[in-house]
Amino acid sequence: MNIVRVNPIFQGRSFSDMIDDIFNRGMSDINTSNLSTTVPSVNITDNNDHVTLEVAAPGMDKKDFNISLDKDQLTISVEKEANSEEKEEGKWTRKEFSYSSFKRSFHLGEDIRTDSIEANYENGILKLILPKKEASKDKLPKSIEVK
Repeated sequence: MNIVRVNPIFQGRSFSDMIDDIFNRGMSDINTSNLSTTVPSVNITDNNDHVTLEVAAPGMDKKDFNISLDKDQLTISVEKEANSEEKEEGKWTRKEFSYSSFKRSFHLGEDIRTDSIEANYENGILKLILPKKEASKDKLPKSIEVK
């Protein structure tokens, strides 16, 4: 017995029905339940003196990132457009383009020094260091000697 994987978008539909869907309906009318969007993963580490945010965003460039701070809302967004074109005179032309974007927002607590946030992008990881205010740093355990 062979196992055949069936895509539910195409199950029980003729080729002409699918072509009709593509050309005669709006994109919102087509069943897109199997399509997914990608949002970059984020690692958040809370240390004694700072919070570290690491955003997995491979294939980007430093200039692609827009990092903004509005009151206590930190927003990281990217919009990237890529174009490529190949030509052979008199024979063919091929032009491809792609567009990708994402936006992530984070609520910062009152314990973050927003004037000292640092950002670095290296090896596909955007790393933000969010330093904490002195009053919010944990005090190390202290031993008190009995006299």
